[in-house]
Amino acid sequence: MRILIKNGTIVNANGRERKDILTDGDRIIAIGGNLDAAGAEVIDAAGCYVMPGFIDTHTHFDLDVGLCVTADNFRTGTRAAALGGTTCVLDFATQDRDGTLKQALETWHKKAEGSSCNYGFHMAIARWDAETEKEMDYMSNNGVTSYKMYMVYDGLKVDDGQIYAALKTARDHDALIGIHCENWEVLLRRIEELKEQGVTQPWGHPVSRPAEVEAEAVARYMRIAQLAGTPAYVVHLSTEEGLIEAQRARARGQEVYLETCPQYLLLTDDRYRDPDGVKFIMSPPLRKDTDRERLWQGLKEGELDTIGTDHCSFTMEQKMMGGGRFFKTPNGGAGVQHRGQLIYTYGVCEGRLTLEDMVKYLSYNPSRLFGMPDRGEIAEEKAADIVIWDPSVSGTITDTNHDYNCDNSVFAGFDVKGAARHVIINGEHIVENGSIKLEGRGRYISRTGYMKLR
Repeated sequence: MRILIKNGTIVNANGRERKDILTDGDRIIAIGGNLDAAGAEVIDAAGCYVMPGFIDTHTHFDLDVGLCVTADNFRTGTRAAALGGTTCVLDFATQDRDGTLKQALETWHKKAEGSSCNYGFHMAIARWDAETEKEMDYMSNNGVTSYKMYMVYDGLKVDDGQIYAALKTARDHDALIGIHCENWEVLLRRIEELKEQGVTQPWGHPVSRPAEVEAEAVARYMRIAQLAGTPAYVVHLSTEEGLIEAQRARARGQEVYLETCPQYLLLTDDRYRDPDGVKFIMSPPLRKDTDRERLWQGLKEGELDTIGTDHCSFTMEQKMMGGGRFFKTPNGGAGVQHRGQLIYTYGVCEGRLTLEDMVKYLSYNPSRLFGMPDRGEIAEEKAADIVIWDPSVSGTITDTNHDYNCDNSVFAGFDVKGAARHVIINGEHIVENGSIKLEGRGRYISRTGYMKLR
């Protein structure tokens, strides 16, 4: 199948140009003018930006969180992702405490069947021992070159020594380990203190895990990575204090990469006092306005590296399973469909970021950090994963005008500009004029080792 994209402005992380694009099969085969359109479907991209497909570095589809299972599975989640211009998601294949990495990978491959965009897996390590260490060879041979370890949650938490050992092994596999950085023991104590004071409402959630809880854990992780001699990757960074600790590590000469999410750029902790405050319970929690502005500044100055979503959706019925008590509420919110619109509207249109920055954080940097060198840019011989972005579209996000399998959005009420008019995945026209044309065509992306960004 051949597709010719005409009259658009190509935007890559390093610049933009007015040229046409010809794809054949799942590859871009030519960029220029007067391209041969014989046998090709022609898409007129006049007035639009043509960008490499967005990569979401952080999703949780079909995840059992104990109280319930997330509202979105891979079929619904990747459909929403594709509609928003995301052509690949990196989800978390989570090891059981008494299970193996191989078992987790097999389970998540089954979960991902029928995905509408491409997908890969970070392997979430819940137990570090000699058996898990040996399995890293198998993971590398099967295209898994990134991992996640948690400093929190009883079923997932690993200790500092295990993190240190895992980092050293990952170094030998050119693999990257991301860490959920919060001090578990301190936040549990703070939750008990709040309960003793009779504080159970949603606004207690950010009080229980303030900025210092994240910053202390980031600082500790930086030193562990320094001792291990490995790069450090922090997932969903949410605070100015955490960023300061990461910058201190960089000043020492450490290789540090940072991910944030739209919710930490656009929402603040006053939302927990809203009537539907449970909707906003996620971890890390929403922060202060000063944190939000500092993260934007960090993006503008290149201090951060990726913008994922941490998409982990629940219906309002699920959110209320804990009776409105913040410590019993499933943590997470939906975001995979609206990421591009939010970054374009509140980043590019408000002058905080350039279009090139948007591509850097949503496409190029993720492709490099997570071993997908044939994605993340519009260039000949690269994968034909392409978003045609229409800047003339405008609208307002509501709790229901999305394809998520849930009845709410933490971004409800946000006005947005721009939208993915057409989305091409693996050379197929998946989204046409803002509607899904083909479903279930996503592929597993087998990845190579990470590549340095700086």
